[in-house]
Amino acid sequence: MKIIISVLVIILSVNASKAQIDTSIAKSGLPIEMLFPQGKTKALILSYDDGRTEDRQLVKLMNKYGLIGTFHLNSNKLGTPGYVTKDEIKQLFAGHEVSVHSANHPNLTTLSKIDVIYEIVEDRKELERLVGYPVRGMAYPFGNNNEFVIDAIKGLGIEYARTVDDTYHFKIPENFLKWHPTVHQFAKAYWKPGDIENDTKELAVFYKTMNDFLEARDLALLDIWGHSWELGNKWDETEKCFKLLANNPDVHYTSHIDLVDYINAFRNLKFSVDKNMVINQSSLTIFFKLKNVNYSVLPGKILVLSNLSSAD
Repeated sequence: MKIIISVLVIILSVNASKAQIDTSIAKSGLPIEMLFPQGKTKALILSYDDGRTEDRQLVKLMNKYGLIGTFHLNSNKLGTPGYVTKDEIKQLFAGHEVSVHSANHPNLTTLSKIDVIYEIVEDRKELERLVGYPVRGMAYPFGNNNEFVIDAIKGLGIEYARTVDDTYHFKIPENFLKWHPTVHQFAKAYWKPGDIENDTKELAVFYKTMNDFLEARDLALLDIWGHSWELGNKWDETEKCFKLLANNPDVHYTSHIDLVDYINAFRNLKFSVDKNMVINQSSLTIFFKLKNVNYSVLPGKILVLSNLSSAD
């Protein structure tokens, strides 16, 4: 009987030890939530294609409200009727991002691999010459893409590629080369001339999407895309939209590529197993949340998360 009791005690001790180990492992799996710069929970991207002359008025309006845009340009169309000129690109888009939209705006899905590469590389090369910095993003012409095109642009220095497939949600894209935006500017309003009923319905959808974003409590990214040439007689509506989005202390205003750099830096944070330490190997200050506590870790620094003790 004594032997049986001793064996039971040993078994119970081993199981208790395993339970302690399992608890420790569970604690090491604490979820880490990315926050946007300055610890903000919302981010806004405004993304416009083609480089038409209406970009001048659009940029002026964005600058008035302190908004940041990403402008996807076709280098071989610059300086032709209806398009901005090469000489004005650097100054016009200062403070904003210039991005690839292909040299000639073809349907990339109809081209050979070498022609897809040409369209992207030639556009990127010329835009870099004009703006004086590496151009690392793009928007697909017409939004058209497939696995063949995506495979062709890999290795060309393109770090994200935006489609025109609206999601109507605020999630961060899982695949940066299939970057689906949230919503077209004004949704599908004004797509059918004179269709007042549709315009009213689609404008309501657009502003509801904006309001849902502004009221969101979870991490939220609003990515609005469009063309300045679509705005025509809708500049008052555009200004109304920009007023609603501007000067919000909860919103981080950013370009595509700056947000890509930030997300990649967050994903590259190195945590210790128990989540008590983290090293930031990037050149950016990164913000995150762990156990409902907000942290920031400076570039090249190790941060000790002292409040995460094994007794928690």
